Amino acid sequence: MTILLFVMLGLFVFMMFRRNKKTKEQAVALQSQFAPGVEVMTSFGLFGRIVEIDEEENKVLLELSPGNTATVHRQAVTKIVEPVVAAEEPTVVPDDASSLTIDKADSSAPVNEVPRNETPDETLRRLNDEGKKDS
Repeated sequence: MTILLFVMLGLFVFMMFRRNKKTKEQAVALQSQFAPGVEVMTSFGLFGRIVEIDEEENKVLLELSPGNTATVHRQAVTKIVEPVVAAEEPTVVPDDASSLTIDKADSSAPVNEVPRNETPDETLRRLNDEGKKDS
């Protein structure tokens, strides 16, 4: 019984060291990809582009937006952000412009749809009337 306990303890320690080794290898691989111009995310959710890396002090200068920079510890940069390429959806253009306007006489128009040529006073009046109907 004691032999089984020592085997389980040894297995637990082995797995713990193995996990730590994998984590360190991943961190080293990530850090080796750092270079000026790379888009990154920090551990606290800050996105930016690497401007400069200070190897001696383990600091990274990030450009958050044009003209705005932040200095963070090198280990705080946890992810390289890959640019997302979105597929363009084809735009559907109707044959005529009749589908873009609302006809007040058309009973098939949705009830909650807002008329496009409504003045601000008419909008307030309509919204107040809708509030009275719901109560």
